[in-house]
Amino acid sequence: MKKLKIVMLAAVALMTSVAANAQSKFGATPDDSIACISNVSLYQEFYKQKAYTDCYEPWRQILLHCPRYSKAVYQRGETIMKAMINAATTAEERDAYIDELMAMYDKRIENFGEAAKVKAMKANMLSVLRPAAVKEVYEIYADAINTGADQLDENYVTLYFKATVDYVKAGFAEPTLVIDNYDIASELLENILDKVAEDTVKVAKISGYINNVEAVFSPYASCDQLIEIYQKKFDADPKNADLLRKITNIMYKKHCTENSLFFAATENLYELEPSPSTAMQMGAMCFGKKQYGKAIEYCQDAVKSLTEKKDLYRAYLILGNSYSGQNNYSAARNALMKAAEIDRTKGEPYIYLAMVYASSYRSIDDGMGGRSAYWVAVDECRHAKSVEPTDEIARMADKLIGQYAGYFPKKNDAFMLDLIDGKSYVVPGWIGKSTVIRTR
Repeated sequence: MKKLKIVMLAAVALMTSVAANAQSKFGATPDDSIACISNVSLYQEFYKQKAYTDCYEPWRQILLHCPRYSKAVYQRGETIMKAMINAATTAEERDAYIDELMAMYDKRIENFGEAAKVKAMKANMLSVLRPAAVKEVYEIYADAINTGADQLDENYVTLYFKATVDYVKAGFAEPTLVIDNYDIASELLENILDKVAEDTVKVAKISGYINNVEAVFSPYASCDQLIEIYQKKFDADPKNADLLRKITNIMYKKHCTENSLFFAATENLYELEPSPSTAMQMGAMCFGKKQYGKAIEYCQDAVKSLTEKKDLYRAYLILGNSYSGQNNYSAARNALMKAAEIDRTKGEPYIYLAMVYASSYRSIDDGMGGRSAYWVAVDECRHAKSVEPTDEIARMADKLIGQYAGYFPKKNDAFMLDLIDGKSYVVPGWIGKSTVIRTR
């Protein structure tokens, strides 16, 4: 009785201030504040005891009378409502509690903001509680992305993309949506990766999420599938700049730059929007056509004015590969190392540098027919995997390692030159790099 009297006195003391401020955390009216204070004490006591089902009623009264009392009320609400859902004895009762939990997320946004984040939390919880609600889950995730994509962490970006694939598989949209949303998700993850580039632990974590998205996207990612999906759209509207940007971006990302659709889309986009970015795309197109001189011209122009890190990175990759196509190995290495400096989370520059070293073996005078070039090529492949530990880079690197190891000198041939496995060796000529002797 004494405790109740203290609670009542505290509530009465708040009446004046509540009346003066209708938006008080204790409610909009004196009656609200009394109900709020009396229920807060009960809710907190039950929550401390982990008596979550007993906690439910006073918790619900807090949301009713003073929804701005504390964000913690909503954070703890997930635990309380999950307890009620698990305790439900009928399907109807369970559904009602799920609906109440979903409404709680909306009320949290109304009173504490963070709309994009909370909508993503809502979508994730709904997917767990109602796995069949594929359409509703996707729509909430899409709403979260539209509300504030840059506010979402890597986990929700990945779940958004998975929800996209489930939505398409269920027949609610065409496969084009998967490709469009892959473009959104991959760019968001790349942006997150850029922000943590100096933290190796976080880089590995984000790379894992990128790997997951790539794995989910894989069935939709072949060049033939991309062409099949986008050719009809391009034919119907070949001067649509938004469509052209989608086509060129996704086909460049998936290394589908040696087909007529990419060429046509790139040329049309450059005609509509001549810019450093589209000049870079023209460079990619010319490289795909083996027009290395033109590719170099476009990319050299592009890098003078490009400001976006990802565009600069792409331009230097194309530049490096184009120089390699002209057998200008030193210039190729310089451009690829510039790309590696721009984005230290990427293994791709080292993969291409390995190819440059391997392709230059005839220019190396080492007494073994230039086979020492393959040692440094393998080194670069291994370095690529350490920089970017994703399945895609690992597949590319391991494939090249298997090929290049087959060109190592034979043990007897190396022995005749006093070369012993495991010893240090500096590759002569333009490469000039220290490596380790390996034989087969």
